[in-house]
Amino acid sequence: MQMAETSIPGVYVVEPKQLVDERGTFFESLRTEELGRIVGESFVPRQINYSVSRRNTLRGLHSVTIPPGQAKFVSCVRGALRDFVVDLRVGSPTFGTYESNLLDDTSGRAVYVPEGVAHGFLALADDSCICYVLSSAHVPGTQIDIDPLDPDLAVPWGFTEPPIISDKDRSASSLADALTAGILAEWRAPAS
Repeated sequence: MQMAETSIPGVYVVEPKQLVDERGTFFESLRTEELGRIVGESFVPRQINYSVSRRNTLRGLHSVTIPPGQAKFVSCVRGALRDFVVDLRVGSPTFGTYESNLLDDTSGRAVYVPEGVAHGFLALADDSCICYVLSSAHVPGTQIDIDPLDPDLAVPWGFTEPPIISDKDRSASSLADALTAGILAEWRAPAS
């Protein structure tokens, strides 16, 4: 597998090497030792979640306060997703910017999302299923929800009709309000 850092420090896109024969396809999705070596931090899975969505469903933008913090390794196991990460780490050189990747069930592409970076996606096909491998278990009251349609972020989701969105995401805080509330993580420069 190949891992490449995106324009947002600490966010990596993982491209697996696929082995194809007459039976089908095989690939390694995650090798935690290799991921830890590349990102410079141990990644120990503590919880695995799946979310199934109809086409044009918009989920996000979600992060977790520090503590407890939560890194994510996300992949699409069925269907297709337009996946986004947004840097919410105060003081980061890329604070408030986004990165997008297409995740689907054929490429095996995945994204590593470090603590302090928000994640969201738009489902591009019915019955799309995303897998979240998480570095910490869910702790009630620690989730940070940012309005995915915040005009200050201007995330280019790419929907052509109003998306299906939960009331919780629709009423989420703007980036400015989250910043004022002091709930966002502080940037930690990578150790050199």
